[in-house]
Amino acid sequence: MTRSFTQSVAIVAFCLFPFCAMAADSLPVEELPDLIQQRYETLKTFRADFVQELTNVASGEVEERTGHIWFKQPSKVRWETVKPEKELLIVGPDYAWDYIEDEQLALKYSVASLLDSKTILRFISGQANLKEDFVVKTEWQGADEVRAKWGKGFSVMQLVPKEAEPGMVLAYIGVEPDSGLLRQVMIVDFYGNGNELRLSNVELDVDLPKGMFTFTPPEGVQVEDNTQGF
Repeated sequence: MTRSFTQSVAIVAFCLFPFCAMAADSLPVEELPDLIQQRYETLKTFRADFVQELTNVASGEVEERTGHIWFKQPSKVRWETVKPEKELLIVGPDYAWDYIEDEQLALKYSVASLLDSKTILRFISGQANLKEDFVVKTEWQGADEVRAKWGKGFSVMQLVPKEAEPGMVLAYIGVEPDSGLLRQVMIVDFYGNGNELRLSNVELDVDLPKGMFTFTPPEGVQVEDNTQGF
């Protein structure tokens, strides 16, 4: 699996349950995970624009990506990176595709095999639960630094996986206190690298054509089939 694919799917998964039903600051923190979970389960579709920042802690380099994301129940995702290069990630009913246009390469994965992993990918199937899979905190050492960095008045939570994996040892989410809308996410991997996503122009329960979540490799594109195992 490519590093790009892993980074994209990991962060996409957080966006599959992003909307609370009421203001986040009006609720006790212990109730927020249940509310987010409930809203995710009733959400039909959404679309949003994104800015993604990938930070390499060893080199200090930061790569910025921009694009669009669409989601449709049950568990369908279309993630289009526009800049700095075009890349298309589709999670359909049976298969996940990662199409890198400049390389004329399409990577095919079995959705079922991906979801067998105990990573954050479980959110795509609706199998994950915030309180069961994470320790949720509103205060921790370094919380003020995260709030200052994001600087948008978000209600910020830290999520510590109960079963950490190399791709995610910590996560942070920022929620709009007035709308309860999740707008910013950061995932930290075992090496301390950051994968941060900012959402904008979010639309809920929009009409999406069925063809958005299927993919047929264009003629001449090299296909790498990884459906026999992950």
